[in-house]
Amino acid sequence: MKIAGIDEAGKGPVIGPMCIAGVMADEAGINALKNLGVKDSKKIAPKKRKQLAGQIKKYIDDFYIFEISPQQIDELRKIMTMNVITVTGFSRVLENLHPDKVFLDAADVNADRFGRHVKDAYSRKYPEAAKQLTVISEHKADDVYPVVAAASILAKVRRDELVDDMRKEIGIDFGSGYPSDPKTKQFLLDWAKEHGSLPDIVRHSWKTAENVMNSL
Repeated sequence: MKIAGIDEAGKGPVIGPMCIAGVMADEAGINALKNLGVKDSKKIAPKKRKQLAGQIKKYIDDFYIFEISPQQIDELRKIMTMNVITVTGFSRVLENLHPDKVFLDAADVNADRFGRHVKDAYSRKYPEAAKQLTVISEHKADDVYPVVAAASILAKVRRDELVDDMRKEIGIDFGSGYPSDPKTKQFLLDWAKEHGSLPDIVRHSWKTAENVMNSL
């Protein structure tokens, strides 16, 4: 049986992309992941995450990471909510892996609804495969299922790489990129005052970004 886990990194930040990773493994691979000690990426230091990402890839059958840029998020939010964007991203990962069973780290307050929506989106392109697919959607699935924890790590490592590239490109450390980070907020304010706009690495549709622009 082909078993997959899917998780995202970067749904909430005002800066940078959202990365949705899927990992697929058989039972032996999942046991190997368990022995590696994989867990929720947020509970692992960045250096350790990167090491684990390399080890994870040795024991799994396949993986896929779907990246959604800040500009794409802004465009999509004109016609759909962030939850729908996330559902679409999870479905896109499924379309590249085609597992028999998938565990999702639910990105919606209603975990069952999130699972149904992801399966419905998948079934629109692959109706026969969707009929055979078992979907288990839970909150904090990355704490329970090693295959989801592995996906969580790959998603976070990839997002960190992309965000590091953005920092180098603009030559400024803007912090974590999350709206609650004072360093991020100060960066947005300083940049907007100097340039009269915000850079492409920012999600302009975020309330934080709108508030900064309205404050000028």
